[in-house]
Amino acid sequence: MAGTRAAETLRREGFDGAITIIGDEPHQPYDRPPLSKQLLAGEWEQDRIALSDDESLQDLDADWRLGRRAAGLDVASRTVTLDDGSAVTADGILIATGARCHELPTNGLDGIYTLRGLDDCLAIRAELEASPQRVAVVGAGFIGAEVAATARERGLEVTVIEALPVPLGRVLGTEIGTVCADVHRDHGVDLRLGVGVDGFDGHGRVERVNLSDGTSVDADVVVVGIGVAPNTEWLEGSGLELDNGVVCDETCLAAPGIAAAGDVARWPNRLFGETMRVEHWDNAIAQGQHAVLRLLASDEEAQPYTPVPWFWSDQYDRKIQLAGRARPDDEVRIITGSTEERRFAALYGRAGRLVGVLGFNRPRHVMKYRNLIEQGTSFEDAVKIAEQE
Repeated sequence: MAGTRAAETLRREGFDGAITIIGDEPHQPYDRPPLSKQLLAGEWEQDRIALSDDESLQDLDADWRLGRRAAGLDVASRTVTLDDGSAVTADGILIATGARCHELPTNGLDGIYTLRGLDDCLAIRAELEASPQRVAVVGAGFIGAEVAATARERGLEVTVIEALPVPLGRVLGTEIGTVCADVHRDHGVDLRLGVGVDGFDGHGRVERVNLSDGTSVDADVVVVGIGVAPNTEWLEGSGLELDNGVVCDETCLAAPGIAAAGDVARWPNRLFGETMRVEHWDNAIAQGQHAVLRLLASDEEAQPYTPVPWFWSDQYDRKIQLAGRARPDDEVRIITGSTEERRFAALYGRAGRLVGVLGFNRPRHVMKYRNLIEQGTSFEDAVKIAEQE
């Protein structure tokens, strides 16, 4: 997403030089959110998730190097070495190598998956279409929760295993995390909270998940969703600063002529006074566009990248949206609706300032308070505005 939108931005802004796009997947660029929802559910087919049609891709007039992985970077000469031994030298480089899933040891058993790319999705979908009796999802973050919801809506028996006592508690706090758990319980999911995974058993194929409390969960298919790590190994020794991503300045520049965007980029966002790495769809678009324009700008023209991060998650009949940077110890105020009906909006405040808004089927409120976050509104003023509605 970040790389494709960056290339499109270059052409739209009148750049007529050579563009080389390197990607380790063999597929043309595609949209990732449907992988855990519509495509996994079988509601969409692969052609519906393409980021651009063939004509638009041709208009980019780019040199596509698909199925090729970046293996090294010489910062001084701005040369990227690929895994086939070839090299690309450029005046400007945008690093948008994304992230990969954390995995658990599988003991060589089939039927255990992570979900990151198109091929992962199609493999899991084939498993679900075979109507397994029992599906286990390890991790109750947003990807795990979406996979669980999709499997339940197929009528499958689903168990979700989460090491935290409350799903998403480290992000949304205990109260809202409990609501997320209850949504799945409402739909018949067996939630195992506060327990880890010790390993998997089976004969050639997974049959059960062994938990850290000594119990086990029978499973014919397992999907592991326990977070991601930025793809920066290929940059080790390059001279770029690597710390939970490619460290950039506030304009997204990592070194002269080299910028980063998307899941792999880490930069100081002055709007929040925080150095952050954001793994959201919306950020991949906005940061890809900003970072590539930074490569065309002089140091005097360069602008800081100061977004309000925003994302959404579709689970059953609930659309969950979060804007800003919520933390578990923030002050939380429900401003409309109720957690009991699973339809509400909540504000997050920290150090007297509005820093986040979360909505369950409340898109209007999320967009309104997202704008107030961008304006630096105080938490007290935001609550007053809500009370006047």
